[in-house]
Amino acid sequence: MTHTHDEDPACEVAHSDAPAAEGGRTLVAVFASPVADCLLRFGAELGFRPVLYEPDPERRPAGFTHAERLADHLDGSADVVLTDHHRDEIGPILRDVLKFPVRWVGIMGSARHSASHVRALAELGVPPEEVARVHRPIGLNIGSRTPPEIAVATLAGLIADRNGRPGGFLF
Repeated sequence: MTHTHDEDPACEVAHSDAPAAEGGRTLVAVFASPVADCLLRFGAELGFRPVLYEPDPERRPAGFTHAERLADHLDGSADVVLTDHHRDEIGPILRDVLKFPVRWVGIMGSARHSASHVRALAELGVPPEEVARVHRPIGLNIGSRTPPEIAVATLAGLIADRNGRPGGFLF
């Protein structure tokens, strides 16, 4: 059976006739990294307002909107992704992020390794229910290994969430 483009609204997506997502979401990547670069580039294409927050001025790359003050971007539209789980600033940054009504917050890291952010936040006196707001691992489990793959998996999870879907292959 054949059908015309006008008969199937889902075809609008495949033919690029559908409007871009109007999510009004801000994607804040914390820490400059190859993954942050991919997250912000791909995120802009997907309708996110991309913002990079790098607390170390020596590590700030050119080319992205950089947040001098992280707090300026932490509202109910913000999805915050920490792209490095080895930085010393993780605890204080997450503590500060959790003071705001951000929509979503996560930190990259393998489920096979300990979650250093949990200990860091506990040492800073952050209550367990606030620590529980931090997602880890993040993204869809697609076996990502490279920065672009990690960014795609992370963004796919955020898109699924933005669209009220569980992600993965459940339809």
